[in-house]
Amino acid sequence: MDGVLVIDKPKGPTSFDVVRQVRSLLKVKKVGHTGTLDPMATGVLPLCLGEATKVAGFITEGDKAYDAVVRLGVETDTQDAEGKVVSEAPVPPLSAAMLEEVLARFRGTFEQVPPMYSAVKVGGKRLYELARAGEEVERASRQVTVYELVLRDFNAHQLHLSVRCSKGFFVRTLAYDIGRALGCGAHLEVLRRTMSGPFTLARALPLAELPELAKEPEALAKRLLSLSDALVDLPEVRVGAAEAVRVSHGVPVEAPPQPGRVRVLGPEGRLLAVAEVVRGRLRYLRVLA
Repeated sequence: MDGVLVIDKPKGPTSFDVVRQVRSLLKVKKVGHTGTLDPMATGVLPLCLGEATKVAGFITEGDKAYDAVVRLGVETDTQDAEGKVVSEAPVPPLSAAMLEEVLARFRGTFEQVPPMYSAVKVGGKRLYELARAGEEVERASRQVTVYELVLRDFNAHQLHLSVRCSKGFFVRTLAYDIGRALGCGAHLEVLRRTMSGPFTLARALPLAELPELAKEPEALAKRLLSLSDALVDLPEVRVGAAEAVRVSHGVPVEAPPQPGRVRVLGPEGRLLAVAEVVRGRLRYLRVLA
């Protein structure tokens, strides 16, 4: 079983819990996710099955989109609703104009410091491991981009936001930073991922429906995206039968003069490789058997 299965993750399980459940239900040895969702978060979680695990690293490169609820006036040690309250402060009177002025600071490209409760590694250890041990370490900031940040609604204690951002962006930290900008503190109360690269909620299968679907191989197969479709954001380069053999052996072949990363497809549309076009030839990043 090879392809990408998009799961609508419920609140509660970790991304690894979902991987284990899918591996057990579908009897597939190789299953991997393409970017973690916190236990409190719900929504789009693409899973790579079988041969698709070989291109998982390329799938994670895509932009992400979220719907979020920010709780004002309360800060937690994890920057989200699962953490311990560390401070509280009154929320100032809010207006749409004032909030738009604050949100404008968080659009575009800027540096963001990852939170201590995250899977980012420092010195070979996950930050959340250090945080749980009571340690706080210096973290290097990372460049991130927020393409869209929309204020959907607000009340005296909550902001409802939609965000479209680059990979590696922490919505929890956005909530924290907005709270600091307003002078009252804040944390992330609700998070739902609505898009991950080319995958959206419209394609996602609720995890609760998987046990029944696992009993129907044909219906399940229709839910799987091919390796090529999973990388649809990359331009395609088609090769003939003779060139396909060369590609499968890692032999460079000529390509159209379109610099950048591409997916290389055989005559039948099967994904053969992911490559970069360098001076009119393919330089392979990943060749599939």
